[in-house]
Amino acid sequence: MTTALPRLTLVLGGARSGKSRHAEALVEGAGGAPVYVATAEPLDEEMRLRIAEHRTRRGPRWTTIEEPLALASVLRDFARRPVLVDCLTLWLSNVLHAGRDAASEIDALVAALASLAGPVVLVSNEVGLGIVPENKLARLFRDHAGRLNREVAAVAQHVVFLAAGLPLVLKDEARR
Repeated sequence: MTTALPRLTLVLGGARSGKSRHAEALVEGAGGAPVYVATAEPLDEEMRLRIAEHRTRRGPRWTTIEEPLALASVLRDFARRPVLVDCLTLWLSNVLHAGRDAASEIDALVAALASLAGPVVLVSNEVGLGIVPENKLARLFRDHAGRLNREVAAVAQHVVFLAAGLPLVLKDEARR
């Protein structure tokens, strides 16, 4: 049985909260040939193991696209297939590490998301619930991540926050 997904869904939560599993289940429930857009880069052994775990869990049914930076253009390429982007905060980290203007990149991504036919499910970490980071770069990242999540949530039809593996619906335009 397939479940219709809204055009745009944002899945938020803390580290290891169950965001990816929840997002994968949403996309798999939509039917069709799902696309997984991975923003992580396998820069160390721990990340290579996490990536392998995610691939194994998804299985061969998924098409995986690895794109650490050009997220908006990749999403336009798969306008009609169910797409999962995992994750926006890793993408933002890549943008900052590459020396790109995060505000401009966020604006371009949000504009692209607003124009997509969907369905697209985006995963992002909620990083603003903890202590204020002690260094400038970490504070800059936290601030940009907060803006990114806020602006994506504004254009999304469905927003879910995961805590301890439990989904809490923050926004559901279909039920309004």
